[in-house]
Amino acid sequence: MRRVCLWAALLTALSGCAIGPDYERPAVDTPPSWRVEEPEARELANTAWWEQFGDPVLNELIQTALKENKDLKIAAARIEEFYGRYVVTRAAMFPQIGAGATGGRERLSEQGAVPVAPGVHNPGSFWELFLSGSWEIDVWGRLRRATEAAKASLLATEEGRRTVILTLVSSVAGSYVNLRSLDRQLEIAEKTAKAREGSYDLFKRRFEGGTISELELSQVKSLYEQALASIPPLQKLIAQQENALSVLLGRNPGPVPRGKTIDELTLPAVPAGLPSELLERRPDLRQAEEFLVAANAQIGVARAAYFPAISLTGLFGWSSRELSDLFTGPAKTWSWAVPIAQPVFTAGAISGQVKAAVAIQQEALVGYQQVIQAAFREVEDALVDQRRSREQLEAQTREVEALAQTVHFARVRFDNGYTSFIEVLDAERSLFETDLARIQTKGILFQSLVNCYKSMGGGWVVEAEGLAAN
Repeated sequence: MRRVCLWAALLTALSGCAIGPDYERPAVDTPPSWRVEEPEARELANTAWWEQFGDPVLNELIQTALKENKDLKIAAARIEEFYGRYVVTRAAMFPQIGAGATGGRERLSEQGAVPVAPGVHNPGSFWELFLSGSWEIDVWGRLRRATEAAKASLLATEEGRRTVILTLVSSVAGSYVNLRSLDRQLEIAEKTAKAREGSYDLFKRRFEGGTISELELSQVKSLYEQALASIPPLQKLIAQQENALSVLLGRNPGPVPRGKTIDELTLPAVPAGLPSELLERRPDLRQAEEFLVAANAQIGVARAAYFPAISLTGLFGWSSRELSDLFTGPAKTWSWAVPIAQPVFTAGAISGQVKAAVAIQQEALVGYQQVIQAAFREVEDALVDQRRSREQLEAQTREVEALAQTVHFARVRFDNGYTSFIEVLDAERSLFETDLARIQTKGILFQSLVNCYKSMGGGWVVEAEGLAAN
């Protein structure tokens, strides 16, 4: 036993270094600032930003999605899967101990090649009880590199779950805003159709009285039908948006509760942050880096196959033909060995594995760099989108106000006989189309701000993770 301990101490001392490259975060070309600077940007990326909308119904929908969404449940189960794989891989670094026992009765052939010794009971009983153990000494770091890769894969899976949370919260908020935008567009279309129906009835009476021409009546009717025709597509989009949002909530397709109108929702502030902070904020970037860590460690696993595998094996127990003699001194049995296995000729198999591992690491490296560039682009796009959408919304709001006055003056001129009803029709048609476009732009502005928070990442993902766990 003393010799076994000395062997173990010696081999453990030799295992101080692990073959393969140690991971170092690659240099990243990070821009010093964003192309679009927002003077009113605030450090809100680490807060529950959706609460800035000021809609309790939206807050409740997001909380429901975090508890019931199926993609999120799949991601949580995947973490448990990779944790199990990590435990299995890490267990190989420690001694493996087993136990066994055998009891039975047998009869030996008296006509066999080996005769039964005199005095041996035939048939006779046999009894065994033993402990066995084995331990691969990780001299070259193969097991440590494999454990490092398994841990990185586990961490990548955890970051993958946080990415699902980030996408889920943003999708629920964006879908809800789009739903409220469609609701408002439908309200405008129905209100306009009702008003035009009244005008059409009035002009039918005027036509029957001979005060207007058939041309003017047909023009009023076309405007009325235009408003009616805009209603079914909006109703279809609302139903489809409700179904999509229901699935995000982990429910079957169906109606979705509403809170504030899109005009009552509060525009959230623009989040602030530097490009370099994305590396720590966004879970998808951290996930890509963990994939790179795992691929880097697998190079060491592959290179360790060039070197001998050294293990300690041992067995201790008792063996006897009589149960009463099983735990006596003469029945004791033990053995220990240090098996060493060294590959001699593999026809290039090991070198092929090493080349494959290096290539996979390069793929992960380029993929990490690509994800970073995509993240920078998403932030830039979101910032530009919200800036330009805000400017467009302001212009369209002024246009709607001007067109409303145009409609008013056109009606006054028509009522006093200064112009034909065509002028009124054109003004009302422009007001209707511009008002719908304004609501669409407002929805786009809200969505661009949602995209800002999604692209910035942030500590709010951890807070949302806590809501999902409750």
